[in-house]
Amino acid sequence: MSVAGAPNGLRDRIGLALLHRLDPERAHGLSLTALRLGLAPLPGPVTGARLRCTLAGLDLPNPVGLAAGYDKNAEALAPLMRAGFGFLEVGAATPLPQPGNPRPRLFRLTGDRAAINRFGFNNNGMEPIAARLAARPQGIPVGLNLGANKTSADRAADFAHVLAHCGPHADFATVNVSSPNTEKLRDLQGRAALTALLGGVMEARAGLSRPIPVFLKIAPDLTADELAEIAEVALASGLSGIIATNTTLSREGLTSPHRAEAGGLSGAPLFERTTRILAQLSQLTGGRLPLIGVGGIGSADQAYAKIRAGASAVQIYTAMVYRGLGLAAEIATGLETLLARDGFASVAEAVGTDRDRWL
Repeated sequence: MSVAGAPNGLRDRIGLALLHRLDPERAHGLSLTALRLGLAPLPGPVTGARLRCTLAGLDLPNPVGLAAGYDKNAEALAPLMRAGFGFLEVGAATPLPQPGNPRPRLFRLTGDRAAINRFGFNNNGMEPIAARLAARPQGIPVGLNLGANKTSADRAADFAHVLAHCGPHADFATVNVSSPNTEKLRDLQGRAALTALLGGVMEARAGLSRPIPVFLKIAPDLTADELAEIAEVALASGLSGIIATNTTLSREGLTSPHRAEAGGLSGAPLFERTTRILAQLSQLTGGRLPLIGVGGIGSADQAYAKIRAGASAVQIYTAMVYRGLGLAAEIATGLETLLARDGFASVAEAVGTDRDRWL
């Protein structure tokens, strides 16, 4: 969020300082309101010959995306499309509206540059979200994170249901079985359950008039064997790619007062863990599936490290809590400089070139 009447950098700092005086969830909502009302200065598209890339058939102006969770209900698509991102992911959307878990359910860990949330897929439900996706302006690709209702008798079927309803209005979809905030949801990452779930999702995808890429978002708390199983299932199922990773249940190394809160941890502490998982997935899939790197990215250098570890694109979210919405454009611009420095003509040329460092 920015404050009118000051240079953008200073306005961002003032806006962030004001938001950080508020409850984190209220601040989140106000930042979306500011976007919708046009109160945030936006850089517009950020692109260049080195930054333009393709992800599972999607043409991106740059490889820096917005992760799911910020705009859960697809309420600020038009301004976010002008915020310097190369693509957006909204949601998670569930078939029916649900309030999520009781408040407070979002906590800043300022000293750790992190956050803990236990939202529990709070959202308006798939019908209004589909309508907003359908009404969005043309621009960068916009995808939808698919979720399941907490009280559903068949959570696996919920993912296919949301895809069938919203798929005609989205550019890609993400199967989210890795949120730690819906009881037993992560159990769907096992081989048999995941194979069955993805079978239903891919059947729904085949029924769309315009089949779209489908990604799988995984947890960072998987063993090597579990990661290998997921890679096998993903390759066999016809998925378009994997997003690595969601939030973690680990609290290793944290110092902030809220470190013991239940929920998923995101932000700076995840960078090394998630980059190692990314490199392992790159090795396991042998480059046959594009990977999206998420977790702890707060600078162009860190985004570049994810790409060189095996990511074709990256997503950010928590770092914006501390650096502001201008971070996407800053990272994209910095990436172009880093690619040029190392003699890469494109993002694709850099993908996986430093993978062995993380294995």
